[in-house]
Amino acid sequence: MNTRPQAVPSDVRLVVLDCDGVLVDTERIGPDIVAAMATEAGWPLTADEVRDRFLGRPESYLYEEIRAHATVPVGPRWLIEYRARVRDAFAARPRTMPGVTELLDHLDARSVPYCVASSGSHERIAHSLSLTGLQSRFDGRVFSADDVHAGKPAPDLFLYAARVLGHPPRDCLVVEDSPAGVDAALAAAMRVVGYAGGPTPASALAHADAGVVEDLSQLVDRGLVGG
Repeated sequence: MNTRPQAVPSDVRLVVLDCDGVLVDTERIGPDIVAAMATEAGWPLTADEVRDRFLGRPESYLYEEIRAHATVPVGPRWLIEYRARVRDAFAARPRTMPGVTELLDHLDARSVPYCVASSGSHERIAHSLSLTGLQSRFDGRVFSADDVHAGKPAPDLFLYAARVLGHPPRDCLVVEDSPAGVDAALAAAMRVVGYAGGPTPASALAHADAGVVEDLSQLVDRGLVGG
């Protein structure tokens, strides 16, 4: 399997970044919380099973699946409680993924625009970016599954972000840490790099057409976002 990033055209005009697991280190937190709450609702799941089923998917999909499999009544409070538990757990130890600041500094220095396009809610994205000091760097360029009809793996979110920021799909490069996110980028006809610096193995992202990296600095070192 070849996970080395392939050459990306130098005319990339927009870098589209997932939030959880690419910018901020939340993907080690969320699956444990979902597994515990699903088990509490009568659907025993492990954290690994949660990652396989839900990584990169919108919260609406997670909620509907929990409701469908639970053996006790599950209502909207379940999702509110889930968001609160993730928020509190991340607030206790907010961390960015390695190489984030260096990547954003590189893009700023070369006037390459970037944005967030995440399956999380706007509230969750804002909380994560604020705690890690990244919020001001994405001012006006944050897109959530809340904004579109269908979340990842559908292409809607990426297409919406590109349209709002005025870039055709062919000029965009997506960085994703989930198979669903890679699928969404490919469906949007955008180039995509798989990011395996978190819990997702490189093998699960091997279909990313611009290859796989294990550190965001590799996007710079290998010329994927401008020399």
